[in-house]
Amino acid sequence: MNRSKPEHRPPSRWGEFPPPPPVRATSRTEPLESGQLERIAAMTLMLMVTPLLAMIALGIKIESPRGPVFYRQERVGVDRRRQSAAAFCEERRKTRGFGRSFLIWKFRTMVPDAEAVTGPVWAAERDPRITRVGRVLRNLRLDELPQLMNVAVGEMSLIGPRPERPHFVEKLSGEMPYYERRLSVPPGITGLAQVERKYDESVSDVRTKLKYDLFYVQHRSTLMNVKILIKTVDVVLRGRGAR
Repeated sequence: MNRSKPEHRPPSRWGEFPPPPPVRATSRTEPLESGQLERIAAMTLMLMVTPLLAMIALGIKIESPRGPVFYRQERVGVDRRRQSAAAFCEERRKTRGFGRSFLIWKFRTMVPDAEAVTGPVWAAERDPRITRVGRVLRNLRLDELPQLMNVAVGEMSLIGPRPERPHFVEKLSGEMPYYERRLSVPPGITGLAQVERKYDESVSDVRTKLKYDLFYVQHRSTLMNVKILIKTVDVVLRGRGAR
């Protein structure tokens, strides 16, 4: 099977390329598993940042004592079924199947029961539900650190498309061709779309990020992962695109 040659660009130029087109249907559908080395790396990182995790937890409890420190939410992970090329065609199937659900770990950055009235919604700019400590954590992306636990147990990878909630996966899969293709690889704590784009505020934002996710799925490599990790450090230090 012929595949296009991966386009390698330095991290400083990733934001320059136009959003890539959707990938072609392909028979290569066996998802990549989170490797043993990656799990060991996640556990090692957790041990290294334990003092920082404790400080963050203390800050959350001081500002919002009645709420939990951690926030667990159902997300859709990698689709481990062997799918045919027809599964990725634009024609909608009568019965849709999605990836395996899991509970993602995050530091709580919003007031308790933030979606009790609104239901599942994306965070907006200057969202009043976000606490002061939570805003700092989001700016520095530190609220994502507990997801190292998800990587350690093999539910996520360090790098890959961000896992989305079942409500949005079902909705977006019916509206966007090839959306389910991003479920063919394990979701990640960081990814190409995350270092190049801001947090999702609308379906339009998701549609743009999807092009980056599909580009990553088709061209992922060790070199690209290293570049994404380097770019992630830059995003964290600069606090770009956070909500």
